Amino acid sequence: MERRPVPALAGLVSSAWTQRIASDAAPYAHRSIPTGGVELRCRLGSVPQLVGPLTRARIEPLAPGSTVVGLRFPPGVAAAVLGVPASELVDLVVDADMLWGPEAATAGARMAEAASPGRAGAILRGLVAGRLADAERPDPVVAEAVRRLMPWCAEDVAGVRSSLAVSERSLRRQCRAAIGVGPKALQRILRFQGLLARAQYAVSRGRPAAGDGLALLAAASGYADQAHLTRECVRLTGVTPRVFLRETEQACSHGHDHEASYAPLLRRPA
Repeated sequence: MERRPVPALAGLVSSAWTQRIASDAAPYAHRSIPTGGVELRCRLGSVPQLVGPLTRARIEPLAPGSTVVGLRFPPGVAAAVLGVPASELVDLVVDADMLWGPEAATAGARMAEAASPGRAGAILRGLVAGRLADAERPDPVVAEAVRRLMPWCAEDVAGVRSSLAVSERSLRRQCRAAIGVGPKALQRILRFQGLLARAQYAVSRGRPAAGDGLALLAAASGYADQAHLTRECVRLTGVTPRVFLRETEQACSHGHDHEASYAPLLRRPA
């Protein structure tokens, strides 16, 4: 289940989520894929962890009875709160206390004792809110580059660089520090996230994740053809589009609400 962030974290956090595995269920293999952002999560009973920017899929088993709560930061935002460049966390999962000290471990202990996942999520939000006073403002150049590379805008990287009046080297350096990847890699990630958003929206309306077929879905999502989509899907998720969309359909058809994630990728903000 995903939700929009509380007002105090709006603009910094894109969504808050809870994942629960029933105690009588089989172990669940959770596939995390690149989003361009960073996640702060906590499996109740453990220390909160930071999942750095991903460039490839990460598969993690979740045991029956597990509850995980998390916050997702959009591209270019988390570095201001992390205290280190996002490039230092690419494809890494680190305990939050390694960066934030005892306050993260204390938050983890309080979350383990929380009476409900909702209360645990509130503690995690408090951990982030407590760091805002000392956080630097996100890089405005990177923020505008991200906006222009969103699926509903879909400018090419050269056009973005020209409109921002920065050199190729400068934009790459700023993006890697704030996001963890360069602008071209981010464009590929956001394009695929746009495809996932279309699939999640379709499932939420009772339709197949692939819509009217992979070829049409590929074209609507900005891919040159179905083969282009297949290459990018395997690169980012580790599986073919048919396998990935089948997993998406199975996960989203069980009452899971992902609108907080997919809505910003489908339309321009008001």
